[in-house]
Amino acid sequence: MPTLEQAREWYRGADAVHDFDHVLRVLALAERIAQAEGADLPIVRAAVLLHDAALGENDATRARSGHHERSADFARQVLTAEGWEAARVERVVDCILAHRFRETTQAEKSLEAKVVYDADKLDAIGAVGAARAIAFAALHGNPFHREPSARFRRGDGLEPGEVHSAHHEFEFKLARIPERLNTESAKALGRERLQVLREFFTRLGEESQGRA
Repeated sequence: MPTLEQAREWYRGADAVHDFDHVLRVLALAERIAQAEGADLPIVRAAVLLHDAALGENDATRARSGHHERSADFARQVLTAEGWEAARVERVVDCILAHRFRETTQAEKSLEAKVVYDADKLDAIGAVGAARAIAFAALHGNPFHREPSARFRRGDGLEPGEVHSAHHEFEFKLARIPERLNTESAKALGRERLQVLREFFTRLGEESQGRA
């Protein structure tokens, strides 16, 4: 099993949204959900420690694109070198490949893949999610608040000249997370965390417009 000390090294070049603190938070959530759902804890733990390892690469142009595939390849190398059985290595790899937001809640996912997906997505909502959304906007040179247009809220894209702010990211992606979670344990946490995040962006909008 990879150690926390090993994993910390893999994330030294990662951005503030996907750094080792993110991994530790996801690990705590994943262990909690795995125990509640009866998942294989070593598989879950290894997958979490390795799920974003490719984001520690220094090549910023490759940082997000295909990172789940590169992380999966890296996990295969690490765990094979540790002497893991090939079948268990592939179970970890499957969890890593399935953790991206674009992956839907498919019944054919293993329980361990569902746990890792859920834990990773839960870290994007709640109070931590608010902090990460602001950090993500700053990393991309976007504002933390602009009021999303009616067109954007309908799902028809940005108006000409409209900027994608952290508030837009909430409306477009983060607000949908609870409905895409797999396990009952995660869904309960997701509903709670979404309420916190929704209240944050409501208040942020009010303060940005001088209404609070």
